[in-house]
Amino acid sequence: MSNVKAAIVTIGDELLIGQTIDTNSAWIAQELNKLGIDVIRRVAVGDTKEAIVSALDEELQHVSLLLLTGGLGPTSDDITKPLLCEYFGGKLVVNQDVLGHLMEIFERRKRMILERNLKQAEVPDNCTVLFNKMGTAPGMWFEKEGKIIISLPGVPFEMKHIMEVEALPRIKELFKGDHIIHRNVFTAGEGESVIAEKLAEIEEKLPPYIKLAFLPDGGFVKLRLTGKGSDEQKLVTELEKFQAEIAEILSNIVVALVDEPIEKILGDTIKNLGKTVGLAESCTGGYIGHYFTQVPGASAYFMGSIVSYHNNVKEHVLGVKHETLETFGAVSEQTVAEMAQGAIKVLDVDYSLAVSGVLGPDGGTDRVKVGTVWMAVASRETVVTKEFHFYYDRDRNKEMAAKNAMLFLWKFVTGRL
Repeated sequence: MSNVKAAIVTIGDELLIGQTIDTNSAWIAQELNKLGIDVIRRVAVGDTKEAIVSALDEELQHVSLLLLTGGLGPTSDDITKPLLCEYFGGKLVVNQDVLGHLMEIFERRKRMILERNLKQAEVPDNCTVLFNKMGTAPGMWFEKEGKIIISLPGVPFEMKHIMEVEALPRIKELFKGDHIIHRNVFTAGEGESVIAEKLAEIEEKLPPYIKLAFLPDGGFVKLRLTGKGSDEQKLVTELEKFQAEIAEILSNIVVALVDEPIEKILGDTIKNLGKTVGLAESCTGGYIGHYFTQVPGASAYFMGSIVSYHNNVKEHVLGVKHETLETFGAVSEQTVAEMAQGAIKVLDVDYSLAVSGVLGPDGGTDRVKVGTVWMAVASRETVVTKEFHFYYDRDRNKEMAAKNAMLFLWKFVTGRL
């Protein structure tokens, strides 16, 4: 079946008040996109029967596939399962496989099982149970008038497991949609509008089944080409042709031709060179180190981060001269240069990155304005420094500083400075 349309409904008051960030629908949408299924709506509703029924009624008018997450736990506000049972005209029955799984979980954890926990083994008799090996709430697959409705737990790792093992294989077999293929160009150094101006002629040449999206984020702009059609090889050939044309036009600002974050691109570059790296962080407080360690296998090249937030640490751990701090201050070209050199020695690495700045909202002076960040990158032979200015709130300034610092180091390592 081509041109399959889907909707995702996330259930929970915590989503509506911002207490919990909805990552489930984003992940589900990405997985469905890989199968050529268009997600046309993502909706969040509260923990009320009226809200959930209204969402079911509305979305099933427009889609062939509807996925719901949330409301399947053992507490009183988890109303999705009995509601779906009523909605599809079934009755709750005990599923022996789920019951056995529940008993095994509580026995293994040496916890007493309560009546409300046993209720988790009850499922509508008119659904296909999607077994949950990662938790206690099973998923459910309903079919009605040629449409598929899938209910999943709201706990992300449980939802992902059920989708990967139980739901996605069934969906793939049932809905064979058009191919949806992406190609990316990751850039840094120019704004979205400037890039769009340079690519105006290419945009005009794109056939109707290929779209170009501009996705700015923290000083970077990712360009995403998306093609949709039945001929996969034709799509790949055309997408890669346009990708190459875009990369040639923007050659001076292209970082990579993959959809990966800067920390992965930087890490792979250092790893492929057989080198190591360490950090000396002041204003970012270990945030850049957090990014490095988000990449699996980073221990092959990332040795660590010295969080030198106080001047005593800059001086006594990294070896920044007392006179340098007294004369030029913590946020200065001279200080970050010595921080970077100190990190090379202390961490015994091939490359280092040092940052020191004022992220705000206070702390600025006539000499050093809020948003000023000095950075230094170094090898065992060379140090390069640069001053950056960011103009947002504290959190955004920290994010911008971290990502621009990694880009600065990537340029240094690849000889682009």
